[in-house]
Amino acid sequence: MNIGEAAAASGVSAKMMRHYESVALLPPASRTESGYRQYTDKDIHTLRFIRRARDLGFSIDEIRDLLSLWQDRERSSRQVKALAQAHLQDLQAKIDEIQAMKTALEHLVHCCHGDGRPDCPILEGLESGRPHGTAAAPHA
Repeated sequence: MNIGEAAAASGVSAKMMRHYESVALLPPASRTESGYRQYTDKDIHTLRFIRRARDLGFSIDEIRDLLSLWQDRERSSRQVKALAQAHLQDLQAKIDEIQAMKTALEHLVHCCHGDGRPDCPILEGLESGRPHGTAAAPHA
């Protein structure tokens, strides 16, 4: 099937298919005599795997490792689980960081009157690097 048909069948855009080929996640597609890419059912299966891994936030390098493990029938599931657990820890760290940002911003928004006055705790907090109303850390 051509690249458009493969994109529709896999849920991966043609642009991303070419990208995955360029970064060696997907083997180079065979070509017709006129140079058009041709994809097999195996390629579609691989593209779906890649898409699901991307949907879970795995990086290109992590997907490369997952693909290698997926294609290795002698693999140990321990390796797969370790990779997934490491990614899960990274996601949790990002969630914690975003939650801290949300809490700080909620505090700043709560402190701002949002009226006609020029003083603004949000801008003061951004300027000082501290949420409004908090003391500066003592100098050592």
